[in-house]
Amino acid sequence: MPAPAADAKPGRTPLPGARSLRERVGALRNLPPFLAMVWRTSPALTLATGALRIGRALLPIATLYVGKLIIDEVVRLVGSHEATTATLAVAFEGPLARLATLVAIEFALAIASDVLGRAVSLIDALLSERFSNATSLRLMAHAATLDLEDFEDPDLQDSLERARRQAAGRSSLMGELFGQAQDFVTIVSFGAGLVVYAPWLIVLLAIALVPAFIGEAYFNARSYTLNYVRTPERRELDYIRQTGASVETAKEVKIFGLNAFLIERYRTLADSFFAANRALALKRATWGGVLTTIGTIAYYAAYAYIILRTLHGAFTIGDLTFLAGSFRRLRTLLEGLLIGFSSVAGQALYLDDLFSFFEIEPEIRSKPGALPFPRPIREGFTFENAGFRYPGAERFAVRHLDFTLHAGEVLALVGENGAGKTTLVKLLARLYDPDEGRVLLDGRDLSDYDLEDLRAHIGVIFQDFVRYHLTAGENIAVGRIDARLDRRRIETAARESLADGVIARLPNGYDQVLGKRFRGGVDLSGGEWQKVAIARAYMRDADLLILDEPTAALDARAEFQVFERFRELAAGKSAILISHRFSSARMADRIIVLDAGEIEAIGTHDELLAAGGRYAELFELQAAGYR
Repeated sequence: MPAPAADAKPGRTPLPGARSLRERVGALRNLPPFLAMVWRTSPALTLATGALRIGRALLPIATLYVGKLIIDEVVRLVGSHEATTATLAVAFEGPLARLATLVAIEFALAIASDVLGRAVSLIDALLSERFSNATSLRLMAHAATLDLEDFEDPDLQDSLERARRQAAGRSSLMGELFGQAQDFVTIVSFGAGLVVYAPWLIVLLAIALVPAFIGEAYFNARSYTLNYVRTPERRELDYIRQTGASVETAKEVKIFGLNAFLIERYRTLADSFFAANRALALKRATWGGVLTTIGTIAYYAAYAYIILRTLHGAFTIGDLTFLAGSFRRLRTLLEGLLIGFSSVAGQALYLDDLFSFFEIEPEIRSKPGALPFPRPIREGFTFENAGFRYPGAERFAVRHLDFTLHAGEVLALVGENGAGKTTLVKLLARLYDPDEGRVLLDGRDLSDYDLEDLRAHIGVIFQDFVRYHLTAGENIAVGRIDARLDRRRIETAARESLADGVIARLPNGYDQVLGKRFRGGVDLSGGEWQKVAIARAYMRDADLLILDEPTAALDARAEFQVFERFRELAAGKSAILISHRFSSARMADRIIVLDAGEIEAIGTHDELLAAGGRYAELFELQAAGYR
């Protein structure tokens, strides 16, 4: 396979072209770890389905052989005229005893087949659901370990989308593998019978089945390649479908009349998918029909041979039935096994999508022997010529950052959109690691500290905070989810963020579900949502508090009240606030002015006004708007 691009992380692979035969066969390496995942899901269910399938696999040959014995016994009885004096009342005695016993055995085998079939279906359904849930949980757990930078990478988004589809869809592979193992046992039993009577019939089977197998393998690989390459368009298709019919977008879609545009965009993408799939399906059906005909010709050649041998007395009528049935079943089973093997190889290619996602490793992680977060902070956070550039970007988002956020200091960040304020905060919370320079905490690099402990002592609310469709209490508790049952702490956080008044007006108070996604949910205004979100920061016993423009939907008075409360509650803690309103920023001990990712000036509000420059210019522009 081609090597990953220079910026690619381990486990990330480029889009493939058509897969070679070696790659398709090589994908079978995914089956052992896949089966290990199934086993770990439920050893008891896995053993149960295996045992039941072995029993069910031997039933066809047993049933067919008993049928042969019944036919031979009937022919014998008819020829000897012994049956003419027999009655059903004495079926298990006299001339009909053996025949009646054979019929009873066949009846018992039929009942056993039905019972085992239903038992296998039940256990497979239970195991499939358990496996699908376990794989989805593992996927979520692994995704949680990845870097923020990964989730901003379109290639990883494609990988995640493919992995999600495999987590939900590969449970069918489990049933197919178990089914093929069952069929293999049945094939061995039928094959043994054919070898005893006519070994060369096996050669006819090979002639009949190999072409169909090769064709099926080829088209499975083409189907995988088509699905793989189309992943970005499939994500776009899902996005358009969600955008066109969701509560989050309904207002703008209606106001701007976007329905026709979205429908047409969806139709264009969907038609493109359909055209590609139709072309492949037509080729598959055409070649499949040709190759299947070869198998039919081979079957009837074998059938004619068996009839001829029966007419010459080499086989009995029962043998004729047994051999014809065995060859027909063996052909069907082998064809299913080979085509199934091709399908499994194709599905094993899809498993690449799942396992390659699990191989992606985060770059930001705790070192062995990492330090605990220092309590209290003695010196503060220091940026030493720190810079960061997003993957694929030509210029740095922030660069040459040199300053210290002292212990117990409140620092404000101001600057125009795109100046790098949020990126700076993400470096501070170690959501990113700098590409240049370093960030220190009490003189030690941030990477020296335990990552979970570091983030547990930082309370951050970003401007694009999430509106969880959970209860009001849970929406606040996500700030410290392990304290979600501590109602007093939740209420205190709501009071500190001024969200308590919002919650008091809800029908069910803290137990009210927010948002319109679920029945009975109540939506909030933008400003009300922001107060609830700010409460999340106060849920934490954080040593560093950060508000990254979370008050944009509040009016000037409400924002001032929120930041004034923030200033009071941040007493003795380090804090950063970002706001476009200078009336709020001036409450900070110092202000950093950012421009194009670099620090233009640092000082108090009065010092920056006296110095002129960008801060004074922006302040005057904003002040003029209020006059």
